[in-house]
Amino acid sequence: MDPSLERLAHAFGVATEYEDWAHRPVSVSEQTVRKVLAGLGIDTGDPAAALAKWQASQWRRVLPPTVVVRTSSPGNVPLRTRVAAEVRLEIRFGGEAARPALALMPPTDGDPDPAGSRIERFLELPVGLPLGDHRLIAYADGEVAADVLLVVAPDRLPLPADRLWGWMAQLYAVRSAWGMGDYADLAALASWSAGQGAGLLLVNPLHAAAPVIPMQNSPYFPASRRFSSPLYLRPEQLPEYAAAPEQIRDRVDDLAGSVAMGELIDRDEVWKAKSSALEALFGCATPRPKAEDSAGLTDFATWCALAELHGADFRAWPPPLRDPRGPAVSAAREELASRVDYHRWLQHCCAEQLAAAQRAAVDTGMEVGIVHDLAVGVDPGGADAWALQSELATGFSVGAPPDSFNQQGQDWGLPPWRPDRLEVTGYAPVRDMVRAVLRTGGGLRIDHILGLFRLWWVPEGASSAEGSYVSYDAEALLGIIALEAERAGALVVGEDLGTVPPTVRQTLSERAVLGSTVVWFERDDDGALIPPATWRAAAVASVTTHDLPTSAGFLTGAHVKVRADLGLLRDPAAEAENAARERTEMLALLAAEGLLESPTPSGSSLQTQIEALHALLTRSPSRVLLAALGDAVADLRQPNMPGTVDEYPNWRLPLADGSGRVLTREQLCTSPRTERLAALMREQLWEGSPERQAGMTGEPHEKD
Repeated sequence: MDPSLERLAHAFGVATEYEDWAHRPVSVSEQTVRKVLAGLGIDTGDPAAALAKWQASQWRRVLPPTVVVRTSSPGNVPLRTRVAAEVRLEIRFGGEAARPALALMPPTDGDPDPAGSRIERFLELPVGLPLGDHRLIAYADGEVAADVLLVVAPDRLPLPADRLWGWMAQLYAVRSAWGMGDYADLAALASWSAGQGAGLLLVNPLHAAAPVIPMQNSPYFPASRRFSSPLYLRPEQLPEYAAAPEQIRDRVDDLAGSVAMGELIDRDEVWKAKSSALEALFGCATPRPKAEDSAGLTDFATWCALAELHGADFRAWPPPLRDPRGPAVSAAREELASRVDYHRWLQHCCAEQLAAAQRAAVDTGMEVGIVHDLAVGVDPGGADAWALQSELATGFSVGAPPDSFNQQGQDWGLPPWRPDRLEVTGYAPVRDMVRAVLRTGGGLRIDHILGLFRLWWVPEGASSAEGSYVSYDAEALLGIIALEAERAGALVVGEDLGTVPPTVRQTLSERAVLGSTVVWFERDDDGALIPPATWRAAAVASVTTHDLPTSAGFLTGAHVKVRADLGLLRDPAAEAENAARERTEMLALLAAEGLLESPTPSGSSLQTQIEALHALLTRSPSRVLLAALGDAVADLRQPNMPGTVDEYPNWRLPLADGSGRVLTREQLCTSPRTERLAALMREQLWEGSPERQAGMTGEPHEKD
C-alpha cells in the first residue's frame, strides 16, 4: 500500500491491517481503504496532499469541537493558538445559573506547528467538575477564539446494591389479545416478575418500524431507534378509548377479536387491525400538554406520513422528498398535516404506555425494572437514516469480518455512524437516542458494544470480507452514555460476546458497564468449559440469547436438526456429533458442581437439566443473572436463526412449551415450570440472606 495512503488512513482511524479471530494479521486492500476514506469525505486522489490539508485544518482548530471528560480524571485538552497570543480560558456551567464561570490557568508552552506560526499546548482541567453539559471558552488576545461543548461524565455508573436476577423476554412472542405481546403485557409481566423476586426484565428492542405493510419482523432492523413501535400499543388502555363513544369502543373491541391466533405471529394482520382501531380513537384525541413536541419527533412523524404514500425506503422516494430540510418536504408536511399529527400522537401514546410499564415494575418492587435493548443500527431507508443523513455513512453497512462461525463474514445492512460528524454535533444523535430509550426504563442493553470502539465498514457492492475497521472515540461515547444513564439512574449492559479485545472489557468494567456472559462460551484457552466461580463478576450471565439455541434445544439436539433441515450445515452428521459432545461436556460440569446426580443425558429429566443450567448461573460471581421465558417452559425453538432470512420464521415465533403448544401470557405466568425456575433463581441467589427471603411473598408488593 502507498505509505502516504496508509498514513492518511491511520489519521482517520481506518485500519489497513487487523487481527482476525485466530490472532492472525490480515491486510486490508487498498481499494477498500480508499472507499472507506471517501465515505468519511476524504479525497484520496493525492493521499499526501489530503493528509497535509487535514493536518493544517487541525492546527487551525483552537479546541476540539466537543470535549468529553470524566469528573475525577478530566485529562488534558489540546489547545492550538497563535504563538504570541495572550490566552485566557473559562468554563461556563450549564444548568447552574447562579454559579459563576470558572477561570482556568493558561496552559504551559508546547510544540509549534511546522510553519512556526501556531503552538499546541494542553489545558489541564480541574478535578471534580460538576456532571453535565457546560461550555469551554478560549479567549485569544481578548477575543473569543473557541466556544465548545464540555461534557462532564461520571467515572462509574452506580450498580445495584445486591446481585439481581431477572427474566429476558421477546415481548412480541407473549401471545395476547391482539395476536402478539404489547405494552400492556409488558406492564403485566413486570408486575408478575417482581412478585417472583426478579429485579429486572430485559426485553427485545421496541424501536419504531415503518407503519406500512409489509411490516418489518426483525426488532434489530428498525426505522428509528429514537422512537417506539406503535405496533405494541394496547388501544383499550388509551385514555381516548375511555372517552370514546360506545360505537367506537365496540369497533375497537371487534378489531381486537378479529386477529387470528395462528402458529406464527403475523405483524401485517396485527397492524391492519390495530391501526384501524388507533385511527378511530385518534378522532377522539385531545391535546396532551405534557406530550413531547420536538424537532426530532416532527421529522419522524413526517417520514411516517411520507412512507404511507411513497413506501418505507426513502431512497426510492421522488428526489425532492429525500432531503428532510428541503422545500418539498416542508410543503408535504403542511399538506399531510393531519397524518403528521396522527403519527406524533402515536408516539405520545407509546411513551405513556411504556412509562406505565416501568411504573408497574418499580411500584411492585423491582430494583431496576425494564431494561431496553438498543439495536446496533437502523434501516438505511428508514426514518433515522432520512433525518440524520449527514451523521450516517451512506454507501456502507455495518458487519463483521470472517470468523470460525461465519467464514464469509457478516453484513447486517445497517449504515454506520460517521465518527467525525458525531464529534462536530456534540454526539447529539447518540445522546438523543439513549435518552429516548432510557426515558421509559431502568436500564439499557447495548447490542454489539464493540461498535463504540470500532465498527466493521463494508462498502456497498463488496463482500462482507472486503471491509475494514473504523475507530470511534470510545471514551467520548461511553461518557455520553454514562451521563444519560446517571441522569436516569439506569443500569447499562454491553453485549460483548465473540472476539473482543481484552482492553474493551477492561474499559467497560472500569466504567461499571456490565458485560455479557453466556454459559456455552465460558471456556479456557484450550476450549474446555470453566467452572462458574471463575466467570467475570462485572457481567450479566445467562444460559442463552435470542441468537442461540434454547436450553431445551441444546439439550435435545433440536438446534442441529432444524439447521440440517434448512440446509445450513455442510456436514450434519459431524455437527450432530459435535453437539452431543458439547452436551456431554456441559452435563459433566453440572454434575461436578453437584447440580446433577448423573452426567448422562438419561440420568435426569429434561426439566431437571434446564434447572441445573440456571442453578449454574447462581454459582458465578456475575452481578446480574437472566433466565429466558422460553427456557422456563422448555421451548425448543430459538427466536432467531443467524444466517437465514425467510427460510426460518425469525422473530415470528410465539412462546410455546416443549410439545409446541403456544402459551398465552396468562398460561405462561401460571405455569408450574415457570414458577419452579423463578423459585430456583430466587432461592439460590438469595441463599444466606434471610432478610431478602423474608421480604419475598410470591405476590406483587409495594416498595418499602
